Amino acid sequence: MIAARFPLPARRAAETFVLPFGGQGQSFHVTVGYYPNGDVGEIFISGAKAGSDVEAVARDGAVLISLAIQYGVPLETIRHALTREQDGLPSTIIGAVVEQLTGVDK
Repeated sequence: MIAARFPLPARRAAETFVLPFGGQGQSFHVTVGYYPNGDVGEIFISGAKAGSDVEAVARDGAVLISLAIQYGVPLETIRHALTREQDGLPSTIIGAVVEQLTGVDK
């Protein structure tokens, strides 16, 4: 059985914020698009050095999270599935973005 995708409307609310992650003062720009009910529906991540492998992985990760959300996977489920450091902090910018959106401090 294939799950139904819930695409976002063409016009939607969105917000952009800067999220520091990684060494050397690195920051990423994150844009989040919302469904009319206020639920997260899509994520875009840019930053690091333009054209770098890190930026490409961040962009692709955001696409995958967006598709998962649009197919009904809760952000909390995604958060629990992502890699963490020994201290419990996210290992990647993808994990840091998901934590920011779920309101988790650790």
